[in-house]
Amino acid sequence: MPLKQRIATCLWFDSQAEQAAAYYISIFKNSRIVNVSRYTEAGREIHQRPAGSVMTVTFELDGQSFTALNGGPVFKFNEAISLQVYCENQKEIDYYWNALTKGGDPNAQQCGWLKDQFGLSWQVVPGLLDDVLKDHKSDTAQRAMEAMLRMKKIDIAELERAVAVSK
Repeated sequence: MPLKQRIATCLWFDSQAEQAAAYYISIFKNSRIVNVSRYTEAGREIHQRPAGSVMTVTFELDGQSFTALNGGPVFKFNEAISLQVYCENQKEIDYYWNALTKGGDPNAQQCGWLKDQFGLSWQVVPGLLDDVLKDHKSDTAQRAMEAMLRMKKIDIAELERAVAVSK
């Protein structure tokens, strides 16, 4: 089988890999479950999972490959890694923000960052953000940064107003 994507993300869950993959594919268009593999009796003394229980779920979100692993409670997600969703307009930002924050941590929201119901961090940001922040010395970048730092969910109109303010 030829490689579709050389580098893919593996997400470690305690036991919610199948539930998480189903949740994520319900949010993103052009997404699907590709494969579900299950634990066997072999290695049970190591993996400590019942034979037949879900080990990994390979899935695609908008063509991007991911693996969800039921690896147990040893590791937890933290903000050191996040998945970015670049949005073309406010409607997309609102859609992804509302879908991904459902059941998530409302205290872990700032500057377009959020934590979903599984503890995974996401950044829901407009594509224009890179452009307005690219020159860190410019007044435009300063105003954009100040505006963004006041936001939880990014408001494109507010960001554009901040950038457009005359000097």
